Amino acid sequence: MTYAITQTCCSDATCVAVCPVNCIHPTPEERAFGSTEMLYIDPKSCIDCGACADACPVDAVFPVESLLPSQKEYARINAAYYDDVARERETSPVDDHGPNFHAWGAPSFDRVLPPDFRKLRVAVVGTGPAGMYAAEDLLLHTSAEVTLIDRLPVAGGLLRYGVAPDHPDTKKVGETFSRFHGHPRVRMHLGIEVGKEISAQELAAHHDAVIYAVGASTDRRLGIPGEDLPGSISATSFVAWYNAHPEVAPDAIDLSAERVVVVGNGNVALDVARILVADPADLAGTDIADHALAALRTSKVREVVVLGRRGPEDAAYTRSELLALKHLKDVDLVVDDHDPRIAAAIDAAESKSKAAVLRGVTREALDHSGAPAPGKRIVFRFHSTSVEVLGGDGGGVRAVRVTGGDGEDGLDIPVGLMLRAIGYRGVPVAGLPFDEAAGVVPNEAGRVAGSTGTYVVGWIKRGPSGGIGANRSCADETVGSLLADAIEGRLTAPAEGPKSFQRLARSRNRKVVDARGLAAINRTEIGNGQRAGRPRAKLATVGELLDAARSRRRWLVG
Repeated sequence: MTYAITQTCCSDATCVAVCPVNCIHPTPEERAFGSTEMLYIDPKSCIDCGACADACPVDAVFPVESLLPSQKEYARINAAYYDDVARERETSPVDDHGPNFHAWGAPSFDRVLPPDFRKLRVAVVGTGPAGMYAAEDLLLHTSAEVTLIDRLPVAGGLLRYGVAPDHPDTKKVGETFSRFHGHPRVRMHLGIEVGKEISAQELAAHHDAVIYAVGASTDRRLGIPGEDLPGSISATSFVAWYNAHPEVAPDAIDLSAERVVVVGNGNVALDVARILVADPADLAGTDIADHALAALRTSKVREVVVLGRRGPEDAAYTRSELLALKHLKDVDLVVDDHDPRIAAAIDAAESKSKAAVLRGVTREALDHSGAPAPGKRIVFRFHSTSVEVLGGDGGGVRAVRVTGGDGEDGLDIPVGLMLRAIGYRGVPVAGLPFDEAAGVVPNEAGRVAGSTGTYVVGWIKRGPSGGIGANRSCADETVGSLLADAIEGRLTAPAEGPKSFQRLARSRNRKVVDARGLAAINRTEIGNGQRAGRPRAKLATVGELLDAARSRRRWLVG
């Protein structure tokens, strides 16, 4: 019996580190690491020890014999990776940084520090995966004291507010991070914003170093007429809405139209399309926001058109996310066969490619002028670009004008809601330089340009690419730069003690949430969820979160 890695793989390489026979690849030392959609187990080398399954933070590893019907294909996907590698080795020499086999070995996040290395005080701004991987590295490999800061009164960042509720295994990595929230060398200050209530200069003055892990909190725009009409919103806002983000109102989304257009071909586009047509009864067993669940139960949406300007062979979504759509209950997948290039690309695709997943999916030249077909369906319309959002008499979205395969304008798809899902974008951080074109803080290996002792990690460092696990190696690089600077004496020790910063923070915001307050929020949400037969019922407003944090011992709200 061998093991296989499945859809929810986060690629953080924890499994690689524990494998005794180095049968999981690519590893962080290999050139291919970060460029593949997931990691893969070699069935010929696996010894069935199960160490990888025990270590996986997102429960993505299973014995092949126990794979569910929706997961069976992953046995072949894992094996096919090594078949491809074997063919590559036959045709290409492998250099010292070869893409697969030459550098096989477990990743090393060990730190070699001088025996007289002083204790550092490091602030980490942002409590999502990137920030927590950095904090974890510092806490496990140094004697550093870590100050965790977040502008929201609850920790989690993208893990709490960006992962779809029907992907609970992906969120399990949060259990690893939560172990460090109450660490004796951690001080937590949630609900305070750097650049608003505390300046970057004040933060730096109280710490040896500051790591910004603030992500990419806004979205890219289409730049087309009508984009700002009511009913034309970002997928970022929609995701935040169904994840109970306190900055998105419960009534922000109107699901009264039968058809929705999603512009974009990435994983976020597939996430929002899937949630829009999912069975609310299935979502009721997740931590989806109460208001979103109620809206989806009365939703009239029956058809979601996923619009991509390129062909199926160039789509940005991962193969695993596309495969998951084929297992949606009572939802049809349809490829809009409006352009001959689409069928040609699907038919000619290699068996392991994303385009090949669409073989067997219904292809039909669709007439979008009328109401959607009976039942629920997701329609893939490739080689088509949105050129204008058209408004109706009431001022909201009436239709989206798109191009045909020949690039000509003129096809109007009647909709009541358009979601743009063409990527995230970083926003400037007060007190730090910012590259407007790239949407990142300029840096070299995490060191902020022209700002000694200031570092970045995650999407604000490298741009919005890579999943949760990619932040581990990103944090490894940033923390490595920080420690190298400390060893070389380039960091300035803070003049004040840690309690001085705590007093400063509370003088600026009396409602700052600490680790005990966060634990109280967690107990309240889990308790409320259990009462409703759900794993968790998220609190959806800042007021509710602060009330729960202050209750400390109270398990239920209301």
